[in-house]
Amino acid sequence: MQGLDRAAAEARAQRALDRVHLADRADHYPNQLSGGQQQRVAIARAIALEPRVMLFDEPTSALDPELVGGVLAVMRELREDGMTMVVVSHEMSFARAAADRVVFMADGEILEQGPPEQMFNAPRHERMRAFISQIERH
Repeated sequence: MQGLDRAAAEARAQRALDRVHLADRADHYPNQLSGGQQQRVAIARAIALEPRVMLFDEPTSALDPELVGGVLAVMRELREDGMTMVVVSHEMSFARAAADRVVFMADGEILEQGPPEQMFNAPRHERMRAFISQIERH
């Protein structure tokens, strides 16, 4: 753990679990945690390394809808604390509310990018407009 002694590493781990609201689960095994709690532990592991930027690839994709909120709440708190995050997600309400910048990609190509207000309210690219109209129907 970056050359820390055991006590310092455990203290850092406990602070990371605190940040994801799982301090009370520190002594639990993964099979004793819900999917959302396991995802928050994964975030805590990354936080413990004190990165400047965190990358998330579909952080809520394998979760039941009721567990998604807990993970997104932790990510919102990280954002409010100044964490830079790059998030690949289909959670458009989260992107709209939490992103500083949205990038719309298709077939490995950036089709449009900009602030959420522009991307969701006045998209320029036809594929983005079609995407927005499709998610608004669901």
